[in-house]
Amino acid sequence: MQNITILGSTGSIGTSTLDVLARHPERYSVYALTAHSRVEQLAEQCQQFQPQVAVVGTAEAAAQLSKLLRAKGLRTEVAHGEAALCAVAGAAECDVVMAAIVGAAGLAPTLVAAQAGKKILLANKEALVMSGQLFMDAVRASGAVLLPIDSEHNAIFQCLPHAYQRIPAAVGVEKILLTASGGPFLHRAVETLDAVTPAEAVAHPNWVMGRKISVDSATMMNKGLEVIEAHWLFGASASQIEVVIHPQSVIHSMVSYVDGSVLAQLGNPDMRTPIAHALAYPERIASGVSALDLTVIGQLHFTRPDLVRFPCLKLAYDALEAGGSAAAILNAANEIAVQAFLDGKIGFRMIDQLIARTMDKLPLHAVTDINSLLEQDLLARQVVHSLIS
Repeated sequence: MQNITILGSTGSIGTSTLDVLARHPERYSVYALTAHSRVEQLAEQCQQFQPQVAVVGTAEAAAQLSKLLRAKGLRTEVAHGEAALCAVAGAAECDVVMAAIVGAAGLAPTLVAAQAGKKILLANKEALVMSGQLFMDAVRASGAVLLPIDSEHNAIFQCLPHAYQRIPAAVGVEKILLTASGGPFLHRAVETLDAVTPAEAVAHPNWVMGRKISVDSATMMNKGLEVIEAHWLFGASASQIEVVIHPQSVIHSMVSYVDGSVLAQLGNPDMRTPIAHALAYPERIASGVSALDLTVIGQLHFTRPDLVRFPCLKLAYDALEAGGSAAAILNAANEIAVQAFLDGKIGFRMIDQLIARTMDKLPLHAVTDINSLLEQDLLARQVVHSLIS
């Protein structure tokens, strides 16, 4: 029996994880569930899964949750704030941490899980994007097991030999092929993208995701962050990571070898597949996802990304090549710009412009510790806010 902490249990990854766990009560129990502000949904999850601890964002939310849990007769301990998130991520009672908090907010508890040597199911790509070297150093020092949940990185992991995670030179890997759906604006006229509304941007054609990640998919910043994530997860250089547009989202990614072989992982677009794979690795368990029927799909299409349509993808490659604090600045600027777009303060095509201007304004620094990293993150956010205002 493995005890699991889910960081971000009310989001799309969190709810999918709980769906998989519910199918295997003999294998898994829930130690802690966390959410920022969806108190009523979290209370319902606590009633079903009976965690020892539930964590929310604020004292007010904690008081509300405590009241709801008492009314249900539950004894789940309630806590709030970042310190509480870190505590449940590193607790001795916890074996596995699902890191599914969106954005920079997930960095601290995910890093604590790495330092504590947990089995980490990494769905929070921003934590690795921001703190790549620090994070990977912590994983190696503690002996933590790091398993990717992003469908693309999980696919790559499945296409590499199981004896290792990072790519040694002798293995013969030529290139990683990251597939991308292209989002909702793949075929929309570029000159009309200024008029894109938040409702249009979050309407992903294939995946059910949160609002922020859906906008990232529409700009392809999500794929850019995945390029940086793949670099740290697999030890691949920028030149070894190629993005391929694949609108059907059936092939989740591929690995090309020097002998001409290309291995691909296929499946219906449902996050429960990579979640189940990582939960049970190296075994396999049922995820609740129906089997892929290629005769129904009929054809698979592939194109190269257009960097005029998707300038955010180039910005991410630039940040990876630049190194140091560049990726942290990129990520912070993107988070603020996307939220401003969702709030109706800026247009869709202002997102990449704000990120580019922020990267130009801030000098790069070496990232030596968490404090210096967070300082760069804060500076980038301040620059974007000033540009918007």
